[in-house]
Amino acid sequence: MKLTKSLLVGAALTALPTLALAQDGPTPGVNASTDSVFIFNSLLFLIGGFLVFWMAAGFAMLEAGLVRSKNVTMQLTKNIALFSLAAIFYYLIGYNLMYPLGTWMMEGVLSGVWGPGVLEAVGVTADAADDYGYASTGSDFFFQLMFCATTASIVSGTVAERIKLWPFLIFVIVLTSVIYPLQASWKWGGGFLDEMGFLDFAGSTVVHSVGGWAALVGALILGPRIGKYNKEGRVVPMPGSNLALATLGTFILWLGWFGFNGGSQLAMGTVGDVADVSRIFANTNTAAAGGAIAALILTQLLYKKPDLTMVLNGALAGLVSITAEPLTPSLGAATLIGAVGGVIVVFAVPFLDKLKIDDVVGAIPVHLFAGIWGTIAVVLTNGDASLGVQLYSILVVGVFTVVASGIIWFILKVTMGIRVSEEDEINGLDMSELGMEAYPEFSKG
Repeated sequence: MKLTKSLLVGAALTALPTLALAQDGPTPGVNASTDSVFIFNSLLFLIGGFLVFWMAAGFAMLEAGLVRSKNVTMQLTKNIALFSLAAIFYYLIGYNLMYPLGTWMMEGVLSGVWGPGVLEAVGVTADAADDYGYASTGSDFFFQLMFCATTASIVSGTVAERIKLWPFLIFVIVLTSVIYPLQASWKWGGGFLDEMGFLDFAGSTVVHSVGGWAALVGALILGPRIGKYNKEGRVVPMPGSNLALATLGTFILWLGWFGFNGGSQLAMGTVGDVADVSRIFANTNTAAAGGAIAALILTQLLYKKPDLTMVLNGALAGLVSITAEPLTPSLGAATLIGAVGGVIVVFAVPFLDKLKIDDVVGAIPVHLFAGIWGTIAVVLTNGDASLGVQLYSILVVGVFTVVASGIIWFILKVTMGIRVSEEDEINGLDMSELGMEAYPEFSKG
C-alpha cells in the first residue's frame, strides 16, 4: 500500500494541478506546492486512520452482540486489549518489518526488527518530512497501525467463548508484530508479490484473509464450544446476547470501511485523487448494500424467513469483497461483487458447521472466504490484474499464515493451554476469567 504508490505520487509532485480554495474551483495548469500536497495527503491518512480506528468499536459491539451474555465482558476486554497491544508492538517491531529499512529480504527484516518506528521531529517542514516525502510519517504510521489491529480483531470473534485471555493476547502480539507485517511487506512493502504484479488495493488478502486464516487455525486447534454439535452431528443454536448491539457494530464497521478503502488511495493532493476517493466511497457503500440484500433474499428463499445475523455478515462480506479493488468497478459491478460476498456467507456458515468448525461470529466466511473472492474479482474490473498472480498470492499468504499461526497456537496450547476448563466454559468466561459480568442483573444465558 505504501511504497509502490508513494513512489508514483512523489515522482509526480511537480506535475500536479493545484487545489484552489476559492469558489471558482481548481485552476488547470498551475502546480500545487509541495506543502499543499503534503498537507492534504497527510490529512487523508489521519481521517482514514481514525475511521478505521472506529472499526475497533464495531468489532467490539458486533462480538458482544453475537456471543452469549455470560461471555460479553470477555469479548470487550479482548477487543480493547488487542488494539492496545497492536499499537505498541506494531511500533516496536511491525512497522519497520512491514516497510524494511533495507531490501525486503533478510537485511531489511533484521533492520526492521531492531529499528522501532520513529516519527518526525517536532516542527519538521514538508521538504524534510520523511523517507518518502509525500505525507507525514506520523500519519502513515497511524493509518497502517489501524489495518494491523483490524487483523487481530478478526480472530477474536471466531475463537470466542472458550479461549483463555492471556494465551489469546500473546497470539495477538505475535500476529501484529511479526505475522501480519511480514506478509504485508511482500505486497505493500514493495516485496516479491508486489514485483509480480499482485493487486490488493486495501487488503482483501493482506488484511482480511490473514485474519481469517489465523482464526480458522485457532478454531481448529481449540475445537468447538461444548454443546455446539450434538451426538448426531446436528448444530445446536446458541443465540447471541443482543442483536441490537450486533447491528450497531455492523453499521460502525460499515462507516469505518470508508476510511479503510478511501484512505488507501494514499493521496489527496490532486483533483483526480479526490475524485478517486469519492468513487471508492460510493463503490464501498454499494458493495455492502449488495451483500446485505443478497443475504436477505437468499435466507428468505432457503429458510422461509430472513436471518438478521446472515444479513449483517452479508453486508460485511460485501465490504470485504470490494476491498481488493474499490476503485475500478462501476457502481453496478461493485454491487454485484458485494452480492456474491453475501451469497458466500449464507452457504459458508452451514458448510463450516458440517465440518464442525465453530466460528462464533462468522468471521471466517466474512473475512477469509469473501476475502479470497474479492481478491480474485479484481481481474473482472482491473485490466492490469493477472488471475494467475492473484491466485498465487492468495496461496502464498494463506500457506504462510496457516503455518505461522499454527506454530504459535500449538506452542501456546502445549505450554500454557489455550482453552478454559469445561466448568469455566459452562459458567461463562466473564466470571471464570474476569470475575465480572456485563449484565449482572440478568441470569446467565
